[in-house]
Amino acid sequence: MVLAIVLVLLVVGSIVFHFMSPWYFTPIASNWGTIDDTVTITFWVTGIVFVAVNLFMAYCVMRYRHGKASRAHYEPENKKLEGALVLLTTVGIAAMLTPGLFAWAKFIAVPKDAAVVEVVARQWYFNYRFPGEDGVLGTVDARYVSDENPFGVNPDDPKGQDDILVSSPQLHLPVGKPVKVELRSIDVLHDFTVPQFRSKMNMVPGLVTYFWLTPTRIGTFDAFCEQLCGIAHFAMRGKVIVEDERAFQAWLRSYPTFAQSRAQAPGDAAAGKPLYAVCTACHGLQAEGNPALHAPKLSGQGDWYLRRQLKNFKNGARGKDVKDVFGQMMAPLAATLVDDAAIANVVAYIKTLADIPSPATVNGNAKNGQYPYVTCAACHGANGRGVQAMNAPRLKDMSDWYLVTQLKDFKNGIRGAHPADMYGPQMAAMAAILVDDRETNDVVAYIDTLR
Repeated sequence: MVLAIVLVLLVVGSIVFHFMSPWYFTPIASNWGTIDDTVTITFWVTGIVFVAVNLFMAYCVMRYRHGKASRAHYEPENKKLEGALVLLTTVGIAAMLTPGLFAWAKFIAVPKDAAVVEVVARQWYFNYRFPGEDGVLGTVDARYVSDENPFGVNPDDPKGQDDILVSSPQLHLPVGKPVKVELRSIDVLHDFTVPQFRSKMNMVPGLVTYFWLTPTRIGTFDAFCEQLCGIAHFAMRGKVIVEDERAFQAWLRSYPTFAQSRAQAPGDAAAGKPLYAVCTACHGLQAEGNPALHAPKLSGQGDWYLRRQLKNFKNGARGKDVKDVFGQMMAPLAATLVDDAAIANVVAYIKTLADIPSPATVNGNAKNGQYPYVTCAACHGANGRGVQAMNAPRLKDMSDWYLVTQLKDFKNGIRGAHPADMYGPQMAAMAAILVDDRETNDVVAYIDTLR
């Protein structure tokens, strides 16, 4: 009797929770309302079966419970019952699958007037590529992937020269216009999902998968990878911003074409030497750093990373938080570099300076820091030398005291929280695994031991 009551309460509680729960679909922002309808039908079919089976089981438990006068009746076959169950099961499965087949048929039937955008995934971020004026994406091949050509665009394909390369986890789309989203993975199995769009698709290395949608309302939405793609899978996310056509075109024009990215002139070290004079007061003549002035070592750091951070200081992505005292000091100094050419020149000069390893100053237990560094090594490399393809800077032989302060800043939201800091949120999520200052010191002490 008690078990029968529990089963009935389970059914009632499940129904109440379903209708009263605050956790349900996010408001839709695309044309795929049919997918919501399909899921709703599935809920109804499975819900009815759930209620019927459990109530029937509760009835049987109560009706046929053990008693002294009770006798079991053995009936190995009942064709009438079996036929009814087969018929009901068939109807239920057909009711669930049929709407999905119609939705899938629309999902892969791309309108002829749909624009095209390619999503390129790699551990652990998304980048994007748009066709240029010719309206056609150039061919790509994994053989061409490098630090200089992260998209793997075929340099000999004329159709790829005007492709617009968006090296950012932020994607913009125009509202009210259909778009075909082509999906490509550089390394492992990924997935591209925007919950409000009700559309997702796996990204398989060696294949180009796709789906299409029409964004229906302006807003900013989170994009996720929903395939377990490695140790930092949880941090692989981006933003999709839906806006009017004019704003979208202005955003698109801010990114270079493939031809322009290849034609960018390298920095001039000679021109960068006088510009670096401002930096010497804190960072030293050899860019060796100065802990007393909270100026980290720069020599030996990846030039691509130095350029990115200088731009972040200039555009306010770093050095704006009131708690970031030293960042606020750095921001106006970065502003003395008037344009990207000046930044490239001063970084080129820093690259010519001797790479003198910084001494170990952090008091931590390197042995205890070895295990948490496994997570860091996924991006920064097992030897801590940094990996440009992962947007992960060098850690080994850099200022260890500075690593400690930055890890704490990421954890406390002082760094990495600005919307313009594209890769900061990912690092903030990773820094959160270090539970306290002791563990932070331990992992940095372990970095000091790397060879």
